[in-house]
Amino acid sequence: MSRSHSSEEAFSGNVSSSRNTLYILGVRVDAVTFDETLACVETFIADGRPHQLVTVNPEFVMAAQSDAEFRRVINASALALPDGVGVWWASRRLGRPLPERIPGVDLVERLAALSADRGYRLYFLGAMPGVADKAAEVLRARYPGVVVAGTYAGSPRPEEEDAIIARIHAARPHVLLVAYGAPAQDHWIARNLDRLGVPVCIGVGGSFDYIAGVHPRAPHWLRRWGLEWLHRLVTQPWRWRRMLALPRFAWRVLWKSNV
Repeated sequence: MSRSHSSEEAFSGNVSSSRNTLYILGVRVDAVTFDETLACVETFIADGRPHQLVTVNPEFVMAAQSDAEFRRVINASALALPDGVGVWWASRRLGRPLPERIPGVDLVERLAALSADRGYRLYFLGAMPGVADKAAEVLRARYPGVVVAGTYAGSPRPEEEDAIIARIHAARPHVLLVAYGAPAQDHWIARNLDRLGVPVCIGVGGSFDYIAGVHPRAPHWLRRWGLEWLHRLVTQPWRWRRMLALPRFAWRVLWKSNV
């Protein structure tokens, strides 16, 4: 299994002075802002070596309780970003408040803006056929000059890895965004990180679906109040089994904070 370079090494430079890492139920989360995250991305691109970033939410934390390899992937990542209001809440309950949430959809948007400004090449991998293409089209309209070097649905099956890696090599991206859903996308990146050779590789879950308009995103006021999970439950009721992780997560955090 490939590993990204150590987080201490990855945070070399002025970003490291403000870094604060906490563990929620044994799962690492880095207390970084959006600006610090984008600064890290640029540092990783300049470095040129492959780095894996993960977007940690309560479902990640609960899955990692029974999937030791997934927990290892998260904890060994170059950057473990705080995604999800539950993680933000837990940090405060545990007395280690995070400065900001880094939702995956917003991160993709910020990376598109950065690409338009700096010329960094992005590659969209995953989602249903046609969805990544539509997401790229939307982002090109929002951020003129964004460089989407390639899109491909593919799958996380091991037998497809060689062909997918060949496509990515041909596109020469600086940033690879993988939308296979967790934990499949994160295992896939970790397994292929060194072979990919892409400076920044990030699992982005359903971000392409939201950007492409396949699923409506919660209104801004709901997101501001931390109720995006409720909007997802109403608009995507088939997710209810997965969302059972949220009350279990809250109970575990409350128990831990009271012992």
